[in-house]
Amino acid sequence: MTDRAVIPPGTHAPIAPFSPGMMADNVIYVSGTLAFDANNDVVHEGDAAGQTRHILETIKRVLETAGSSLADVTFNSIFITDWANYAAVNKVYAEYFPGEKPARYCIQCGLVKPACLVEIASIAHKRP
Repeated sequence: MTDRAVIPPGTHAPIAPFSPGMMADNVIYVSGTLAFDANNDVVHEGDAAGQTRHILETIKRVLETAGSSLADVTFNSIFITDWANYAAVNKVYAEYFPGEKPARYCIQCGLVKPACLVEIASIAHKRP
């Protein structure tokens, strides 16, 4: 098995000890991703759709760095702080996954910074 960290060029240092992604045997595990800028400040405060878009763009960059794409995503874990944001998250999510949808779950919980409304972690299987 070959494991390697997946870190897109220009990625900021994370707020905890983890890599943005990890690839093992053509499976890419993307860490829980939040709507952070280069200084680890939350972007799109109060805007769940904006945060979701930012997060999915970040996940897309991690996957592309590993030679993969959102089309290879098989599973997403979604965390939201308020069910009132569920529809906004789903609307943006559907734009990024227009065909067959990956398996997923969504739970309501607290996140690492109070201004964070959404967090998404992904698993993708890189096509040969």
